[in-house]
Amino acid sequence: MDQQKVGQLICEKRKEKGLTQKQLAITLLVSEQAVSKWERGIGLPDISMLGQISTVLEIPVEQLLKGETKENKTDSGNMKRLRFYVCKQCGNVVTSTSEMEASCCGRKMKQEEPVKAKDGHEINVELIDGDYYVSVNDHPMTKEHYISFFAYVTCNQVKLTKLYPEQSAITNYRKCGHGYLYAYCNEHGLQYRLI
Repeated sequence: MDQQKVGQLICEKRKEKGLTQKQLAITLLVSEQAVSKWERGIGLPDISMLGQISTVLEIPVEQLLKGETKENKTDSGNMKRLRFYVCKQCGNVVTSTSEMEASCCGRKMKQEEPVKAKDGHEINVELIDGDYYVSVNDHPMTKEHYISFFAYVTCNQVKLTKLYPEQSAITNYRKCGHGYLYAYCNEHGLQYRLI
């Protein structure tokens, strides 16, 4: 870790929040001198404080450790370019319309790369009375191998259905335009189909 860069980042983010060194110190339950040392680059916060500093200054811990923030480029936020991040430990799902860093269960989450559905993961869709009935036929739904979620994504919305082992791999969505249907298998990853 570069003490100077970390200190500069803490100082910059503290000022953005409109906090004095004293106010930040009180919030973090440290001395004002400790905050001053960090910002001057002659000391680093204790590792046990990184989570709290991250929360107060709204900086991801990874960026705090590097001493630099990574700003996303402004984009149109097109939902059809939605990115999925899935925690391999607990199954939490995070979505974003731009590149991002996400972590869960103490691990960095990787962006799932969708592939066209095939080989036992075909996403079946039937349109009945304005609803899409979605399924993945004959897919195991055991604790070891199952469909974790379905998602219906159009240009302006996402509808996500979380599934659990021993349920059926089926759901339905009200038709609201053309887009993508996704199915996430805990063993084979993210599959998609255009509708």
